[in-house]
Amino acid sequence: MHAVVYARYSSEKQDSTSIDDQLSVCRARANRDGFEIIAMHHDGAVSGSTQVGSREGGKALLADAMAGRFEVLLLEGLDRLSRDQVEQESIVRRLEHRNIRIIGVCDGYDSEAPGRKVMRGVRGLINEIYLDDLRAKTHRGMAGQFDRGFIAGGKLYGYDIEKTEQGSRYVINEEEAAIVRWIFRSVAEGKGYRAIALKLNDDGVISPRGNKWTTSGVYGSPLKGTGMINNSLYAGIYIWNRSQWVKDPDTGKRKRIERPQSEWKKIDVPELRIIDKVTWAKVRHRIDDGRDEYGRKSAHRPLKSLLGGILRCPHCQGPMAGRDRYYYGCSVHHNTGPLACSGYRIRRQHVDNRMLSIVRQDLLSPAAARLYEKEFRQHLKDNSNAGKVKAAKKRLGEVEQEISRMIDAIVSVGASPALSARLKAAERERDSLNEIVGQGDQETEVPDIRGIFKRQLLNLGEALKREPEIARTAMGQIFGRVGLELRGNEVWGQIKTSPALLMVAGDASRNGSGDRI
Repeated sequence: MHAVVYARYSSEKQDSTSIDDQLSVCRARANRDGFEIIAMHHDGAVSGSTQVGSREGGKALLADAMAGRFEVLLLEGLDRLSRDQVEQESIVRRLEHRNIRIIGVCDGYDSEAPGRKVMRGVRGLINEIYLDDLRAKTHRGMAGQFDRGFIAGGKLYGYDIEKTEQGSRYVINEEEAAIVRWIFRSVAEGKGYRAIALKLNDDGVISPRGNKWTTSGVYGSPLKGTGMINNSLYAGIYIWNRSQWVKDPDTGKRKRIERPQSEWKKIDVPELRIIDKVTWAKVRHRIDDGRDEYGRKSAHRPLKSLLGGILRCPHCQGPMAGRDRYYYGCSVHHNTGPLACSGYRIRRQHVDNRMLSIVRQDLLSPAAARLYEKEFRQHLKDNSNAGKVKAAKKRLGEVEQEISRMIDAIVSVGASPALSARLKAAERERDSLNEIVGQGDQETEVPDIRGIFKRQLLNLGEALKREPEIARTAMGQIFGRVGLELRGNEVWGQIKTSPALLMVAGDASRNGSGDRI
């Protein structure tokens, strides 16, 4: 039988020997059972909470599985595949559905064993609790380092990191500090943030990320404390624990979430001050003056456009955004300057009308009307009392299984505060679901769906103006990215979701181009 081996380690403090050790035990098992290893995939310094499909080795593993290249998957343990219980269960089911046998060499898991589901559930729960405990211990360790006067973060422009046996400290890098001082002086003097970024690029100064400077890199977000001129460490005040990164369960991507100020940790570090008090005060006055109680400037209103971020510049393929009421312009040119892109702009009204006409044509078709009616009826069904009861019954079965697995885990490894809390939460959810199931079904009156569809179609333009964010999201789902292409005096658009090209504007010379952005 053909077999594939997968290995993973999560910490950057580990090295390739961890991979070698995992591969070694899997090879030994393959030799013992007579499996022929056709591939070995691995991921280094990748967390077990990262989705398998988002890892390089994980992608190769899934590609081999979908292509039917092997019948046996060898792992050191199921936690090498994933430490997220939901992710682990999803991947295992997909593989076993394709008759792939999964063997955990060290943890004893075997998809051919009778009690595999119980073992998988218990192992998955233990792995997830391990992640929760590890996250809490890591945060606690960083807090302890901060309290002892060491840094609890990474590299920061203007400073070098000096490592000691007890911890790491920032030390001023005079060459970079000179750039920081120039930026703050320029802001205090009233120079534009974009002009500052362009000047740095023209002078060949490398940004903190090793590439070009951008407006956002200089200005950032005053509310979130991002961007160079909002970093209080330059003024000798070190703030830690302002935010946390949380993984979105739908996309698998991490999102930055701001913590309340009551959880922030601050300490004065005058030895790390790069910006003098007078300059810092001038910059803060320019940034903070005129903000309301929520930190927002009432005079500033972001430009709301229908196709911002959807259109792509014909020169650099960078995103185009609404630069003013009349034009879309290349964001790469605007933020980074002509060294990165010569720039391009096009009238918003022309492009918006053209793209909306395509949407209207599709909605006018009988097929679209039938689809609308089908989706509307499904929505009524899902949100009716009967739909809620059905969904509650399905979820109730899942919760009962979760409770059973947690009880098995308690029997196997004993009770812990985290496990007990999860069990109580699941029991509360079970009680709530039982109440919904007990309510029974009620009939739902069906409205005039075709009449609703016609009215919404007639008011499409006004509806899109009222909800620009929702409209832009919908347009992005319909068209994907629209790469603009110049053909003589005509502008064409390549739709990502379709091989066809569409005419965007008949006369490019009248829409504006070049550096006039």
